[in-house]
Amino acid sequence: MSIGPWLKNAANILGGGLFLTMFVLFVIQVTARFVFNKPIVWTDEAVVILYVWVILWGCAAIVPEREHVVFDLLWNSVNQRTRQLMQIGGNLMIGGLALVGLPASWDYVHFMNREGTPVLNISFMWVYLPFVLLLVGLVIRAALNIWRAFRGIGLEAELRLE
Repeated sequence: MSIGPWLKNAANILGGGLFLTMFVLFVIQVTARFVFNKPIVWTDEAVVILYVWVILWGCAAIVPEREHVVFDLLWNSVNQRTRQLMQIGGNLMIGGLALVGLPASWDYVHFMNREGTPVLNISFMWVYLPFVLLLVGLVIRAALNIWRAFRGIGLEAELRLE
């Protein structure tokens, strides 16, 4: 069995679990506030933290590339060699910028270890860590896309709304 599908499944399960937890806490928060007129402060903070995690984790590990914003009008109007150059150039820019930003982002996230959230006192390092994971995911995805473009894989696909 290949490790690729296993990792994809694990990423989906983690993302789904984060979203489910956020949703349950949101329902608890709304119920406590509007049904019992007794707001629970920690659920506000937990929902915001989980929202950050869900968005960044989803972008880094779950959402397939074909679901991201693309310039398909230009892509569909050029030949395969130009598509190959576009794929390589675009991924060099995205992956390169993420790679350049990674050390400073990690330094900031690590620095934020000294501060905690107001209610739950969770270290801000854990709150902002998904951004570092996003950058790592972008670097890995860009490297794989460059490798695929050099091999000519995926360049023939027409990008269309379905």
